[in-house]
Amino acid sequence: MSVARVIADDAEALAVAAELAVDFRKGAAERDARRRLPHAELERLSASGLLAVTVPARFGGADVRADTLAETFRLLAAADASLAQIPQSHFVYLNVLRRQGTDEQQEFFFGEVLAGKRFGNAQSEAGTQHVQDIRTRLARRPDGAYILDGVKHYSTGALFAHWIPVLARCEDDTLHVAYVPRDAPGLTVVDDWDGMGQRTTASGTVRLESVPVPADRVVPHHLTFQGPQLHGAVAQLLHTAIDAGIASGALAEAVEFVRTKSRPWFESAAEGHATAAEDPLLIQRFGELAIRARAAEALLREAARAVDEARADLTDDSAAEASIAVATAKVTAAEAALEVASALFEVSGTRSALDSLGLHRYWRDARTHTLHDPARWKVQHIGRYVLGGTKPPRHGLL
Repeated sequence: MSVARVIADDAEALAVAAELAVDFRKGAAERDARRRLPHAELERLSASGLLAVTVPARFGGADVRADTLAETFRLLAAADASLAQIPQSHFVYLNVLRRQGTDEQQEFFFGEVLAGKRFGNAQSEAGTQHVQDIRTRLARRPDGAYILDGVKHYSTGALFAHWIPVLARCEDDTLHVAYVPRDAPGLTVVDDWDGMGQRTTASGTVRLESVPVPADRVVPHHLTFQGPQLHGAVAQLLHTAIDAGIASGALAEAVEFVRTKSRPWFESAAEGHATAAEDPLLIQRFGELAIRARAAEALLREAARAVDEARADLTDDSAAEASIAVATAKVTAAEAALEVASALFEVSGTRSALDSLGLHRYWRDARTHTLHDPARWKVQHIGRYVLGGTKPPRHGLL
């Protein structure tokens, strides 16, 4: 792995993200069609320094604002939503270290990230009662170290990671995160993800069989949720940015297709409209879709600003306001991604449905990604907050 660039500030981070997005878009359809995993692209992402932009300044990082991080993800997702999804957990578990890591843990892991190392995730489990029913166990040995056992699913980023943060419970049932090297004995990553969308995230299975974990690689994650926190808001902000990116990417694809490939409907041509782009009904529909996409982007920016403001003055009230702002943006962005990605075909015509063009990846990615957590519960929490002033729960998913 080449030496990673160290990004200095927010402006540089956005410039690098925009440059990478242009290049990543070029091969996105081919990667999706062949399910060619983006190893080379992730190496380039690591070398670019983008994966270290949230490292605190005292450790040598740029410590960019939340709105910069969100826009970075939106740009990458507009180009390739699978590729953008892979580092989402990377930043989430960097944030865990920032809040709960010791000085020694922070110095070590932030140094790893500045050098270009990637975090994956081993978080979700299948077949349990619900998403927070974590059965992976972290058992303490007499020497103070731990042994890790369990099976994880939907482990996005694990196949490409240098370190895999594993969510597990100790004997007292408290939640911890164990940061485990990708090549640790007893750890196996299985590339068995076969989702219809986000096909190249390799969100497969992680098996943990008596994996040894030193005590200084374990972080008490349950403490994250004691008192005001932004863990869930930041995690969901990045998911929101991915949805907003899919919407803007699909809209750009539709614009290009209609301008260069679509024929006008014969009735439109009979009224003197020489191209599809002059059809007043298409113009109307594109206006509607642009409103959806721009609304999602605007609410994404507003939510990111709320996170930044809460980070500067973290209280129960500011944390609640940030969570509600992110939830509002997430619901809107999910709806925009699904609508625009579907309407791409509506406005472009029959030819756009050709499998060889790969335009369906936008809808498949949107439909798959928006299943992460139900929007209906976000709407519930928003309604309770607006009507009764009920603060959202601190469970890390809002």
